[in-house]
Amino acid sequence: MTIVETKHGKLEGSEDGGLHVFKDIPYASPPVGEKRWCAPEPPESWSGVRSATEWGKQAWQGAASGDGATGVFFLAEDNSKRNEDCLVLSVFTPGADDKKRPVLFWIHGGGFGGGTGATPAYSGANVARRGDVVVVTINYRVGILGFLNLGEITGGRIPSTGNEGLLDQTMALQWVQDNISAFGGDSGNVTIYGESAGGMSVGALMAFEPAKGLFQRACPISGATSTCIMQNRSVDVADRFFNALELSPKDDIDKLLAMHPEELMAAAGKVRTPNGGMIFSPVVNGTDLPDVPLECVRNGSADGISVLTGTTRDEWRLFTIQNPATEDENELIAAIGMHLDRPEELFAGYKELRGKAGEETSPIAIYAAIETARKMWWPCIQLCEIMDARGQDIYQYLFTWPSAYTMDNGKPLGMSHAVVCGYIFGNHDMNDDARSFFGSGPAADTLAGHTMDTWINFARTGNPQSDGLPNWTPYNSQTRTTGILGDPVEVVDAPFEEERTLWEGRAQTALPLGPARDAA
Repeated sequence: MTIVETKHGKLEGSEDGGLHVFKDIPYASPPVGEKRWCAPEPPESWSGVRSATEWGKQAWQGAASGDGATGVFFLAEDNSKRNEDCLVLSVFTPGADDKKRPVLFWIHGGGFGGGTGATPAYSGANVARRGDVVVVTINYRVGILGFLNLGEITGGRIPSTGNEGLLDQTMALQWVQDNISAFGGDSGNVTIYGESAGGMSVGALMAFEPAKGLFQRACPISGATSTCIMQNRSVDVADRFFNALELSPKDDIDKLLAMHPEELMAAAGKVRTPNGGMIFSPVVNGTDLPDVPLECVRNGSADGISVLTGTTRDEWRLFTIQNPATEDENELIAAIGMHLDRPEELFAGYKELRGKAGEETSPIAIYAAIETARKMWWPCIQLCEIMDARGQDIYQYLFTWPSAYTMDNGKPLGMSHAVVCGYIFGNHDMNDDARSFFGSGPAADTLAGHTMDTWINFARTGNPQSDGLPNWTPYNSQTRTTGILGDPVEVVDAPFEEERTLWEGRAQTALPLGPARDAA
């Protein structure tokens, strides 16, 4: 056992093969009762030694079965662990000493509606050992408890802005500033990274005023800086939420605060808005989040922050294969046209290019490729272009390793969303479920080593290059240098350039995963 003294009290962690692990550390006081929907407050101190050897609670969220393609991301007992008292983090460190190691701060994904930092796939043990770094994984409030703006509709009686989840992440970063030196970490060298909604959170934190100065490097993975909803739309969502509950925002505040989270989740599931998208996500409120994060970056909010960003080759294939609403080409083109101009031209262009490359050209495969680009790849490129224009270092990668998973309908997932996670943490072969999703074998092991080194080296120096990926230079608009993480790993210039040019000058009628300003 290892004992560490933090600002709020002593913690006893476990030791395994020279690695020290501390679980379920409170970084804020429980946001319960009258504090539901309030900004997080510092944790209360404790006397004696607090045990930090077992996984604890996770944010309240919809029940998950743990089955299917992404079952590997759920704790076996996750539904029993759901609790509003969830603001905890975990630390993986090679030594609770004064060595000042780089800190990797992981923000889990889950569509802003689920997930937990305690997911075994996110264990930082392999990375901490391999790179002599400190890994921190966190929980934060999700869904309606973390991203619901109730301030306007309740006249301030409930003061939430819709960014409480981001404020939780910021409070956890402040905890790192105050305490990580006791765990052998360097509070002056903190890299925030996350995938999916975690990557979108990283992108938002690059623009989030309360988080300024709390990190030095940022890695938005499979989600860049374009995911948010506008203030007026967040108020509309709150109104629809009260209607679903059949409560009055004027007279029923006490009832709302007393309701069981399960009732709140059920009501949230009934909320529908004209523009769709992820309605419980960061809110542009003009203060903490002054504008769409990408526009904040354009105006300098991320200057001085080193950035590594990228996507998998076919992110959206996971969702179209799991939930194929239609496979009719005309209907899919019409769906694309709800967000983009000239959809027929775009669809035909992708079909031609994918056919030339020997890739699948079924209507649903082309739709998935376009949605991958619209929602993740193109926003990633936009971020790279803007950072380069500001003279800031940014590195781009593309993950091209396919999942080993095959759906019940016989279709492979391919290079889909979330596959990168098993390789970032080197947990691709931790059990049978992981192997069935991430893949296994000598090539997978080699890729895991290269992928872990990419993030370890970036955290240490601000440059991701390694022996396996030498000469990886920052992205610029002339070369568009990109690290390919697949089999093999390599550094190339302007991969899939013909697909990229299809997006130049193309107007969007809605932000990726969010509303347009004039449609909010």
